[in-house]
Amino acid sequence: MKKKIFKSGMDKKIFSILGYLFCGTIAVICLLPFLMVLSASVSSNEEVVRTGYSILPKHFTLSAYQSIFSNPTVVCRAYLVTIFLTSTGTFLGLFMTSMTAYVLARKDFPWRNKFSLFFYFTTLFSGGLVSTYILMIKYLNFKNTYLALLLPLLFNAFNLLIMKSYMISIPGDLIDASKIDGCGDFRTYLTVVLPMCKASFATVGLFIALAYWNDWYNAMLYIDDETMYPLQYFLYQRINNIEAYKRILSQSTSAVAGSLNLPVHTLKMALTVVITGPFIFAYPMVHKYFVKGVTIGAVKG
Repeated sequence: MKKKIFKSGMDKKIFSILGYLFCGTIAVICLLPFLMVLSASVSSNEEVVRTGYSILPKHFTLSAYQSIFSNPTVVCRAYLVTIFLTSTGTFLGLFMTSMTAYVLARKDFPWRNKFSLFFYFTTLFSGGLVSTYILMIKYLNFKNTYLALLLPLLFNAFNLLIMKSYMISIPGDLIDASKIDGCGDFRTYLTVVLPMCKASFATVGLFIALAYWNDWYNAMLYIDDETMYPLQYFLYQRINNIEAYKRILSQSTSAVAGSLNLPVHTLKMALTVVITGPFIFAYPMVHKYFVKGVTIGAVKG
């Protein structure tokens, strides 16, 4: 009997070691591309062109970052716009999504299946770009306003389905008990439902925040004022300018090329680091809730 227990314990340890090694290897493989981007951003542009990208920097230099922050007011303004949109949009998006999910999860709401079908229908069909653009510009007059960047991403049916699946798992007896204690529907939502939905809030909140942080398409459609550019559209514009400089450099004489001494390749990598850095540091804070929220939302019907 002891031999079987000992053998079972050793098998478990060996399996755990192999599992950690496998997961660690996958994690390192996933980390390598970003390490190469970070390395290239602090490398000499000439060395990157001559020898390609590598994990370790070649001829360490901060010229790419100096080029980005040569006009720090523009970068800081784009950061502030994106932070404002991300924080405001995430808060309002979570509030609207959670309230809708709470109503659709209530079994005493007679039309919940019909409304659920209506929301699900929007994941399969949409009005299209032309009709959306006409609505935003002609009828709502959202041209060059922050509402044009805020409203399109405020509500997402996929996030609603995740949060609804989580709220269905909340025992109905808790809601009945709050009603017996004299709570109305909104107070029950605030004091009973929300404290039990931290995992789904972290998951959906991360999805919403990522959508706002990475959004550049709406800015391209509706924003002409450079002072209102979010960070991702600022990156998009700078990369387009870099490509234009590359074409000029390839067609110009040596004298003109010398006057356009721009770290083209390393500048792209530095822009990527500047934009993705904050989310890389923020993700570990919600990772625990993120995994739990996705798992529960995946198995509850």
